[in-house]
Amino acid sequence: MKFINYLESISGISIYPMASLILFSVFFVGAAFWAFKADKEMVDQISKIPLERDDSHSL
Repeated sequence: MKFINYLESISGISIYPMASLILFSVFFVGAAFWAFKADKEMVDQISKIPLERDDSHSL
């Protein structure tokens, strides 16, 4: 028996794909809204973090 047959036999299982789609959409819209409304200086500072040299962790 395939796995999909087990899922189809569970009552109310169809709510989970819809809930996950809604949760993803809310998160994506929130992240996009924050990205467009964020302070440009903060975004510039955050974008340079991986490029900064930190000598305290040298090998």
